[in-house]
Amino acid sequence: MLSAGAERLLHQAREIQDEELRKFCSRVSVLLQKEDSGPEATDALRRLFLIVSATKYRRKLEKTCVELLQTTLCRPSCPEQLQLLCAAVLREASPWDSLSLCCDHIQNTRQLSLVASVLLAQGDRKQEVRSVGQRVFKVLESRQPEGPGLRPLLPVVSKVASLAPGTFHEDQTNVLSKRLVDWLRYASVQQGLAHSSGGFFSAPRARQPGPVTEVDGAVATDFFTVLSTGQRFTEDQWLNVQAFSMLRPWLLLRGPESPGAPDTDDKSELEGSTLSVLSAAPSASRLLPPQERLREKAFEYCQRLIEQSDRRALRKGDSDLQKACLVEAVLVLDVLCGQDPSFLYRTLSCLKALQVRLFGDPACVRALLPVARFFLNHGEAAAVDSEAVCQHVFTRLPAGHFHSPMLAFELVQFCRDSLPLFGRNLGILKRSFPNLFKLLAWNSPPLTSEFVALLPSLVDAGTAVEMLHALLDLPCLTAALDLQLRSSPAVSERPLWDVSLRTPSCLEAFRDPQFQGLFQHLLRAEARGTTERLAPLYQVLQPMAGCARVLQCAQAVPTLLQVFFSAVTQFADRALTVRLARLLLERSDSLYRVAGYEACVHRGLSSQFLALCERHPSLVVELAKELLEFVGSGSGMHSGGSMLTSVVWAIGEYVSVSWDRRCTVDQINKFFEALEALLFEVTHSRPLATLPKCPPQLITALMTTLTKLASRSQDLIPRVSLFLSKMRTLAQSPAMGSLHCQEDAGAIDMRATELLNLLKMPSVAQFVLTPSVEVSEPRYHRDTITALPLALRTVSQLVEKEAGLLPG
Repeated sequence: MLSAGAERLLHQAREIQDEELRKFCSRVSVLLQKEDSGPEATDALRRLFLIVSATKYRRKLEKTCVELLQTTLCRPSCPEQLQLLCAAVLREASPWDSLSLCCDHIQNTRQLSLVASVLLAQGDRKQEVRSVGQRVFKVLESRQPEGPGLRPLLPVVSKVASLAPGTFHEDQTNVLSKRLVDWLRYASVQQGLAHSSGGFFSAPRARQPGPVTEVDGAVATDFFTVLSTGQRFTEDQWLNVQAFSMLRPWLLLRGPESPGAPDTDDKSELEGSTLSVLSAAPSASRLLPPQERLREKAFEYCQRLIEQSDRRALRKGDSDLQKACLVEAVLVLDVLCGQDPSFLYRTLSCLKALQVRLFGDPACVRALLPVARFFLNHGEAAAVDSEAVCQHVFTRLPAGHFHSPMLAFELVQFCRDSLPLFGRNLGILKRSFPNLFKLLAWNSPPLTSEFVALLPSLVDAGTAVEMLHALLDLPCLTAALDLQLRSSPAVSERPLWDVSLRTPSCLEAFRDPQFQGLFQHLLRAEARGTTERLAPLYQVLQPMAGCARVLQCAQAVPTLLQVFFSAVTQFADRALTVRLARLLLERSDSLYRVAGYEACVHRGLSSQFLALCERHPSLVVELAKELLEFVGSGSGMHSGGSMLTSVVWAIGEYVSVSWDRRCTVDQINKFFEALEALLFEVTHSRPLATLPKCPPQLITALMTTLTKLASRSQDLIPRVSLFLSKMRTLAQSPAMGSLHCQEDAGAIDMRATELLNLLKMPSVAQFVLTPSVEVSEPRYHRDTITALPLALRTVSQLVEKEAGLLPG
C-alpha cells in the first residue's frame, strides 16, 4: 500500500489540467536547452514523469518538449540520470506520431539500450522492432564476450526476440547461444576488485579479491551461479546473472533443433542416463551445435542451483533468492526435457528427491507448482505417477497458504494451464474445489476472472449441488477464514485484515464445540457429497458481515453463479435439474446477510430458476409441494421479491396440461388459492414497518398468473373477475398512492383492466393466455411458404386487382 504522501502526490498529478501541463512543458523545455542542466532539470523531469504516468490515458506533451527530450537522450555528453528520465517520459507517453529517434549510429551500449526501449514502446508501425534488433546485435557481435558494456543490451535482445521471434538470423542466434554458454558456465569464481580510493597505500597494498562463496558462507568449489555470493562482482558474473534471467525465454524461442540436426539417439552415449553433468567430457560437449550445447550448460546450471537451494542461507534476502531460483530452475528443466527427451532420465531422480524435500519444507511451497507441472508434463513418458504431488498441491497449499496473494494466483494459474495435462488426476482437482474456493474467498477481487475461466472445469454432476451450496456460502467462508487466521498463533506471513473489527464473540464461537462441526464442514478440504445447513453460523458470524473482505467476496458471487449455471446446463439431466431447482427455493431465504448480497443473489437465482423451468417445463408440477410452501411462506418478499416474482410467473406459465399431462384441476385450484391469498395479503393487509414493500412487478405477475389459472379452470373466472375489479378500484384509490408511485399504480390499473377484458371472452382468454406450442413458437417471420403469409399476400393482390378495376 502507498503511503499518504505518495497518494497525495499521485492525486495532484492526476488533477493537473492540459493548460497547466502545457506551461510545465514549456518550463522543462527551457531547462533542457541550457548547456549545463543541473538538479533543477532533473527534478522537473521527475515531476513530468509522475504526471504522464499517474493516469491511465495518454497525456499530450508539447512538440518542442518532445523534440528536446529526444535531443537530450541522444546527446553523448548528457548525464546518465537525465537520459534515464528522458527515456522514461518518452516511453510512458508512447506511441508518438512523429518520433525522430534512430539507433543506427549509437555506439554507447547504455545509451543504445535507452533509445531502443523508447523505439520498442512505439509498437511495430515502422519496422522498429527489426531495426532495433539488428542494430543491437551488430553492436553485440563487435564486442568481446568478456568486454565491458554488454549488460544493457541483453534485456533489449530478450524483448526483441519476444516481440518478433523471426528478427534474428540463424547465425546470429548461434552467436548469442555461444555467448550465453560462456556467461553461464565460465564466469569467474573470484570476487571483483574493490574500487581504489587513491592514496599512498592503495596500489601496492590493495587486498587481493577472494573466491566467491555459497549462501551458507562456504567457499564455492564449483562454477559461479546467481546464488553465489561475494562483496563485489565482476562484469562476467553480472552477465552470468542476466544470462540466467533470459535463459528460459530464449530456449522457448529457439525450440528444438531443425530436422537436419543430429538425432538425440546418436549422441545418447555421450549424454548417458545418469545425473552426472557433461563437464566430465568437455571436449565432447564442445562438438555439439550451439543450441544443443546451450541446453547442456543450462542443464548443468539448473542442477547446480537445485544443489545450492538446499544450503541454509545466512541472510533472509539470500533465502528468498534461493526459492525464486529453485522455481526458475525447475521451469528451465521442464523446457529442456520437452525439447530433448534425453534430459528426462537425468532429471527424474533429482526432482523426485526435491519433491520429498519440498513436502517437508513449508517455506518452499511455491516450488511445488513447477515440480507438479514437470511430472504432469513428463510423468507418462517416464512412467512416473504424478498423483502424490497433485494431491499435496490441492490439499495442503490452499488450506495453509490461502492468505498469500502471490501463491494463490500462481496456484489458480497452475490449475488453468494444466487442465489438458491432468488426465485421470482431474478427479483430484474436482474433489478439491472446497479448498480452491478458499483462495477465491480470501482473494476474490483479483481471482474472480481466473475462477470464471476455471469453474466450468471443476463442476460435474457429482459435485454440482455441493458446489452451488459452497458458492452461496462464499462470503461466510471468508469470515470463517478470517477467524481461523486470527485464532492461529503460527502464521508465517501475517496477512492484512480489518484491525478496527473487534470480534470476540465470533472467536469464542469459532472455538465453541457446539459449532465445531459446522466450521469444519465450511472449512473442509475436499468435497464430501453431503451438505450442511449453516444457518446457525450466519447469526454467529453476523458481526463480521461488514468486513471489507466479506463485502468484496459477496460482490463476486453473482458472476460466479452465472458461470456455474452456464456450465451445469450443458450436462444436467432431469434429476439434477430438479435437485438444483429445489435448492434454489430452499436457499433463497437462507443466505449470509451481507449488505446488498441477498438482493443481487436473488436476482441471479430468479433468472436461473426460470431458465431451469424453460428447459424442463414439467419441473413446476413436480415441485408443486415446494412451490406451494414457498408461496405460502411469503419469505420471497425480502430483497425486492425477484425470486417470488419468478416463481409466480413460472406457475402461471407451466401449470398447464399442455406442458405436463399430470397437471390436474385440483392442482390448478391449489395454486390459485395460494396465490389469491398472497395477492390479498400484499395488497389489502395493513403494511407493517418490519415488512418490505411489495414491488408492483409482483402484483402484476400475481394478477396475470391468477387470470391464466382461471382460463384453464373456468369455474374460477368469477372469482378472478371480482378480484380484478377490486384491484382496479384499489389502484385508483389514495391508499395505493401512499404505497406506490403514480406510475406504478397506473401500471397495476392498466394490467387489471386488460385482464378483465380478456376474461369477458373465456375462449379468447384461453387462446391468449395459454397458447399452444404452434402459436407460442411461430415461424411466420422465417418461413416464406407458411400458410398465413401466403394467404395475406394472395388477399392483398386480389384487393389491389379489384381496386384497379374501379373507375378512378
